[in-house]
Amino acid sequence: MVEHLLGLLRVRVARGVNLAVRDVTTSDPYVVLRMGKQKLKTRVIKKNTNPVWNEDLTLCIEDPSLPVRLQVFDKDRFSKDDAMGHAEFDIRPFLEAVKMNPQGVPEGTIIRKVVPCRQNCLAEESVVRWCHGQVTQDLALRLKDVERGEVELQLQWVNIPGAKGL
Repeated sequence: MVEHLLGLLRVRVARGVNLAVRDVTTSDPYVVLRMGKQKLKTRVIKKNTNPVWNEDLTLCIEDPSLPVRLQVFDKDRFSKDDAMGHAEFDIRPFLEAVKMNPQGVPEGTIIRKVVPCRQNCLAEESVVRWCHGQVTQDLALRLKDVERGEVELQLQWVNIPGAKGL
């Protein structure tokens, strides 16, 4: 069953920053992550344009060339939920750092940096580092097709016994 998987990508959806207002003076935001046919979502944070989710969503990785797509919505009770922007990111730079298997490097060592460019949604430079015995990457994604807003994430790789691996 797991032989076709490379492993798991744990995505910590940390928080939203300065998200768009979709109700009268605020929003009730939640995040949807998609990769291939997988779809995961956070809980709704009511009446907050700077929500803190701190939720871990875990994606099964079979094809690392697929982008991870993120959408933010405003939960509405009686109508269709309002879009609050979207972004996507490529996990390949992160997985290249994981493949390096940097065991034994000092805590906090920066393994690589990913700079914002037209091909990504980064709001600022993203750092892949060795932290607590694992490779992690912090991302601040600028949302597209909306007047404002960013979502902050942290990526972490999880190996699965019996999986194909990286």
